Amino acid sequence: MEIPSKPILPGAEVVVKDDTSIYRGYKGFVQRVTKKSAAVLFEGGNWDKLITFQLTNLEIV
Repeated sequence: MEIPSKPILPGAEVVVKDDTSIYRGYKGFVQRVTKKSAAVLFEGGNWDKLITFQLTNLEIV
């Protein structure tokens, strides 16, 4: 498990780096953080989506 250089906190802008996710490359804002995961809000056009990802699959922009 890799440790990020900066902690991922609520309000941070992140990008999804998981190669197997359909959200790979999407940028969003962190809403909630637990020990191993974070809820990320994606906003765009006519939709908003809140998805939970493992912290290791996110990178701060």
